[in-house]
Amino acid sequence: MQANPAPALKPDRQSLSVDDARRAILDGITPIEGWCSVPVRTGLGRVLAEDVIAPFNVPAHDNSAMDGYAVRAADLLEDAETRLGVVGTALAGVPFSGLIGKGQAVRVMTGAVLPRGADCVVVQEITRTENSEVIIPAGQRSGQNIRRAGEDLAQGAVALPSGKRLGPAELGLIASLGIAEVKVRRRLRVAFFSTGDEIASIGSPLAPGQIYDSNRYILFGVLSHLDCELLDMGVIPDQPAALEKALVDAAASADVILTSGGVSVGEADFIKALLQKLGDVAFWKINIKPGRPMAFGKIGTTLLFGLPGNPVAVMVTYYQFVLDALLKLMGVAPLPERPLLEAECTGHIRKQPGRREFIRASLHRSEGGWKVEPTGAQGSGVLRSMSEANCFIVLPESSANVAPGSAVQVQLFEGFS
Repeated sequence: MQANPAPALKPDRQSLSVDDARRAILDGITPIEGWCSVPVRTGLGRVLAEDVIAPFNVPAHDNSAMDGYAVRAADLLEDAETRLGVVGTALAGVPFSGLIGKGQAVRVMTGAVLPRGADCVVVQEITRTENSEVIIPAGQRSGQNIRRAGEDLAQGAVALPSGKRLGPAELGLIASLGIAEVKVRRRLRVAFFSTGDEIASIGSPLAPGQIYDSNRYILFGVLSHLDCELLDMGVIPDQPAALEKALVDAAASADVILTSGGVSVGEADFIKALLQKLGDVAFWKINIKPGRPMAFGKIGTTLLFGLPGNPVAVMVTYYQFVLDALLKLMGVAPLPERPLLEAECTGHIRKQPGRREFIRASLHRSEGGWKVEPTGAQGSGVLRSMSEANCFIVLPESSANVAPGSAVQVQLFEGFS
């Protein structure tokens, strides 16, 4: 059960809902152009630029699905055991060359080509042998334990569609078709930098009031999962001329620009104003916590995401808005679905109605089912609680305080890649 609701936040008419922001981003995106042929092994993580067509039937021949005996169903008695003479053996890769005649059987191994004349495979566990004969119990039927030619893929069928992102299973499937190279879309080019006079790069001493830059390392980590071409532009100070040059340079060489910091309403927050000067701003506030200030727009044809400055807000906005935009740009179709699961919350969560909130949490299984527990302090600068989490608790806009024992929706980190 929920605790007494907290007072609702005043609605912000300038802020988009999470769902409207996602639609506004994705509806205007078309995949990048350009492709190349790559060896199958180097295609991991890439996106197919055309269908992969099966050049032959898979499997190529009727074959045995089990170890056992290939027989003619017409020889088998319906209500009694049948004795058949064993006339040979068929192994995977070494077929039986003869024809099974009346009253005969051939010992077969899984994957072996089905001997000519056979239309039934009887598993060895239910048979017994005496001298050169096999004894088959009643109850067998024609077609059992046989994999037909083309059962997995018929010659000329689409084995993998254009837009499919290649994982280990896809590499194996392509290799099983004897295909050495595949056409994939070119790599997405992503430029990213942090902004702020308070941000210092690793290796330099901290001046009073400075902090080390973690956001670029977060963005490097999440982008590396996508196999993008990365342009790390470092830390840009809060100087309009320097920021403008960085944005112009990035737009000239990248498909997407990701910045962190400089998108709120402070005197030194220049990203939104520069985006308005250099291109178009679609929106810059979302009804979300953490991550409310997030600019989205274009400089020419280059997409720009102005992410918040706090590291957890960077991760939340990346996962909720940027990731699927990048996948769509890469040509991934359809986009992956990330279902919300239900679990019992074991802790108390304070929340005011009005925003959709993403709470860092740890999901685990107990005797009573799935439980989820917030991982400590939820401040948007507290990365430790993000590191200890394996999911978000997703609290809708209408939700108020959550009491222990309440059912909540959970979004797993697994799949965010």
